[in-house]
Parts: sequence; C-alpha cells; structure tokens
Amino acid sequence: RAAGVQKSQLPGQILPQPLKPTTPTIFKVTSFVSGSRESAFVHAISSAGVVFAITRACSQGELKSCSCDPKKKGSAKDSKGHFDWGGCSDNIDYGVRFARAFVDAKERKGKDARALMNLHNNRAGRKAVKRFLKQECKCHGVSGSCTLRTCWLAMADFRKTGDYLWKKYNGAIQVVMNQDGTGFTVANKRFKKPTKNDLVYFESSPDYCIRDRDVGSLGTAGRVCNQTSRGMDSCEVMCCGRGYDTSRVSRMTKCECKFHWCCAVRCQDCLEVVDIHTCKAPKTAGWISRT
Repeated sequence: RAAGVQKSQLPGQILPQPLKPTTPTIFKVTSFVSGSRESAFVHAISSAGVVFAITRACSQGELKSCSCDPKKKGSAKDSKGHFDWGGCSDNIDYGVRFARAFVDAKERKGKDARALMNLHNNRAGRKAVKRFLKQECKCHGVSGSCTLRTCWLAMADFRKTGDYLWKKYNGAIQVVMNQDGTGFTVANKRFKKPTKNDLVYFESSPDYCIRDRDVGSLGTAGRVCNQTSRGMDSCEVMCCGRGYDTSRVSRMTKCECKFHWCCAVRCQDCLEVVDIHTCKAPKTAGWISRT
C-alpha cells in the first residue's frame, strides 16, 4: 500500500487541515441535551456502539465477566439442514444487558418527556445491532462437501448498524407526552405510531446552517463541500444555498507505488493540483443569541 499523503501549498493558499478523530465540531454538547431528532440519533448510535464494543470484547476474551455465547452449544437445524454449533458465537445478549444497565442508568432516574424519549432511542439503538446478527457456517467433508456444518452467530460490520440508524433518523417521528405522563403519542395524527425500532423526538431541529450559541451550532461557513456530490456533503446542501468559494491548491502525493521483495513499498512523489470548495459565510457571520 502506498505511503501517507504529503501536502504542500501554493503561495497565498491555505490547505484545509484533516479532521481529527474526535467529536464533530458542528455540534457542541449543549445540542445533545435537546429533544431534537439529532439528539435521538446520538442516543441511538451511542447505545448501539456500547452493545457492539462490549459484545466484541467478550468474543475476543478481553473481559473476565463474559465470553462467547454459552447458549450456542450442541446441534440445531435451519433451512439448509442440521448443523453443530461451534466456534465463538458473539454474546450479544450480554452486550445488550450491559448497555441497558450502563446507558439507561441516568435516564431511569427521570420521569419527564426527555427521559422517556432517550430510553426509547437507546433501546432502538440496541435493537439495531441485534438486527444484523448473522449466522456464519463452515463446511466439513470430502472435497469441501457439506456433510457436516459448523455454525456460529456473528455481528455484522458496525457500518450496517450506522446506515440503518441513519435511515431511522431521516424518518424519525415527532411525539408528545400522553396525558398521564407514562408514554407518548404522535404529534401529528396523520403519521403512524412509532415502533420500538423507530427514533422519536419532541422538539423541531434548530437551523444548523448558521452559528447559534444557544443551540451550540457552529454553522457551515468554511466547511469543505463536495461539488460533484448529490448527498449531504454536496455544496448545495452543506452551504445552505449561500454558495461556495473555490481555491486551487497543490499537494505532494505518493504515486506509481511498487512492491519490492522483500518487503517494502517504494513510491514516486507526484505534484497534484486540486480544487478545494468551502462554504461561504452568511452576510451576518456573528453569533446569534436569543438572550
């Protein structure tokens, strides 16, 4: 594989710095405590992440309190016939129990609408991981024939869970508390009642296109956008209709890489000229404050 990319810049040009693996800076922590659909997604994906991480740690023997799924023993039958449980099945039930006790602890102390909302979305996140649990098998026999199968349960890549919850975020259902305060119902009677797999929220999302101190939004001014994309990273969507600036920059990249026995990869240094698109700032670029 080629070595890392080196960057240089032309006079007067500023290259965008690579994003560090930290919490996205478009939101501050204050935006997570609201009852918006963004908050619903954060709770669901966080809960799902705990399930995934704990379950994976159990299977890899990194925790003393759990191991592979102890229930997956002996023989069983599926649509393809009989098989024996073997290998190490992911102990997702333990991961779910741990996540429920750990993530839900704070919310169970509350009795308000936000606590109910967070508990619901936490559970939706846990169920999303379990949804993609799949059975994997290995055949044994002469010339690879399946005279005997050994199977185990394994979690899918977390990307599948993330994509699934992203779709649920886009289809999240707005709800209101019921009269006795024990649950909620849909805010708009034309929409269906949310299931345990749906994400729910109480408050409409603020305008994240602009800088707003009260909701913790840093806006999208200066954000790098994709001119050719039609998705959320497109300049049309990311820049909220304000347009974008284009700057041409040069950078050194590794190219024509070849593997030499043994064992090194040698590359040439190539100069690459690229266009960087960044969102324009609104006419009023200062913080909006309602106080």
